Amino acid sequence: QVPLVESGGGSVQRGGSLTLSCAVSTYTYDTNCLGWFRQAPGKEREGVAAIHTAGGSTYYADSGKGRFTMSQDNAKNMLYLQMNSLEPEDSAMYYCAAGTLRPIFVSRGTMLDPGTYNMWGQGTQVTVSS
Repeated sequence: QVPLVESGGGSVQRGGSLTLSCAVSTYTYDTNCLGWFRQAPGKEREGVAAIHTAGGSTYYADSGKGRFTMSQDNAKNMLYLQMNSLEPEDSAMYYCAAGTLRPIFVSRGTMLDPGTYNMWGQGTQVTVSS
């Protein structure tokens, strides 16, 4: 089984909402970081939201802060990203990821850095039209 599988993407009009889901497998049990990332054509992959499982703090990129909410359901082995007030600029392929980071190095910057993560899902497309 692949470690991470995203779902919930689709097409919405600007101002609309979407909730993305990520099924987390047991292959990620040795990790302590979970995050959502996105990548639009011609742009680098960027962090959207992330959580360090040991501390429980959630970190958000400025681009989605106040509009996006990351959550997890450990009983269901699921990770979620609720996105509200979507804009065309939010259009991208969205990925969930897992990685490992020692607590002393945890910061907003490191948690939202794709380099922290070594397990990635296949992605789910989000398209926001005007």
